[in-house]
Amino acid sequence: MTAHHCSQCGSRMVLATIGERQREQCPACGFIAWRNPAPVAMAVIEHERKLVLIRRGETPLAGYWAPPAGYVETGESVPAAVIREAREECGLDIVLDELSGVYSQADVEVLIIAYRAHSIGGQLIAGDDASEVGLFACGQLPAQPVPADGTATDCWLHEVILDVTAPWRRIDILRATN
Repeated sequence: MTAHHCSQCGSRMVLATIGERQREQCPACGFIAWRNPAPVAMAVIEHERKLVLIRRGETPLAGYWAPPAGYVETGESVPAAVIREAREECGLDIVLDELSGVYSQADVEVLIIAYRAHSIGGQLIAGDDASEVGLFACGQLPAQPVPADGTATDCWLHEVILDVTAPWRRIDILRATN
């Protein structure tokens, strides 16, 4: 049994099998609380021929280096959220280049939509929930171990960061762009 209350009528929600899954349902009005992953917008930004990473100041992965990212807000598109999050977390104005990837995992409550981007202005500065911001050349990204005591979200986000930054881990990309 759950301790949540119905957002429609205020009655106590109960667990019910709906669509072959356990879901919270209101016995009084029938409302079903669908649990859907929250969309997160991520910006993999090139600035001055280097990769922009922020040191996360909040969980998940507090203290780890990651591309700027945050929740998509109601009333904005995913691309608009990527642009806003870049401005809020690292001070840069960006243009989106291409979709980098969409990441989800069954036991994690977010869906990450990552875009490659490049800066067109602004001032590089740590903001929002970033404790610092850094520029990293190809082949010189910080080594970050898998979180030893991490949650499922921590471990999954670590994998996503490794995937979206993979092109920047290769030293041979330097020769291809020079």
